[in-house]
Amino acid sequence: MISAQMKRTALSAILLMAAAMPAYAHVGAGTTSSFAAGFMHPLSGLDHMTVMVAVGLWAAQKGGKAMWAWPAAFVGVMLAGGALGMLHVPLPFVEPGILASVVALGLFVALAVDLPVTAGVAIIGAFALFHGHAHGTEVPENAAGLEYMAGFAVATALLHAAGIAAGLGLGRRFRVLVRAAGAACTAIGLGLVLGAV
Repeated sequence: MISAQMKRTALSAILLMAAAMPAYAHVGAGTTSSFAAGFMHPLSGLDHMTVMVAVGLWAAQKGGKAMWAWPAAFVGVMLAGGALGMLHVPLPFVEPGILASVVALGLFVALAVDLPVTAGVAIIGAFALFHGHAHGTEVPENAAGLEYMAGFAVATALLHAAGIAAGLGLGRRFRVLVRAAGAACTAIGLGLVLGAV
């Protein structure tokens, strides 16, 4: 049975997706023709860094299989979304989905939402599809585009690892700081939605 807290969180995410303005951080932004450019892209956008670290923090909160399954799901589905974008397969609500991912994943960390690993994989994968599609539409359909996506995937995995390391480093003793980091992610997401950041 779905808890009232989860229903409120899901409803909030849906409403934010519907109301979100484009982040303008993706299609046509920057160079997209090398591994280095792909590697640097997640490090140059607040939405990217926030989501990637939040996935790691949430995985550390959950522990166990989530610490490898959730980041792996994000990277894998992101690459699949990238392939769809490169093939010009349309996907609705990409920018709102990206912005909602910042808010929702921050909320999951802030509220220490404890879901089954498979449910986390599904949620994280859904958000990763939007991130990947946005980047796939940016890249050329050749080897340079594949290099860019490889760089993006490596940087994404490293940001996940940083979130996991921070979550584990703070551990049980400083659990409140991990939750505060989640709240900060949510605040950043809301700022992006409202155009204040």
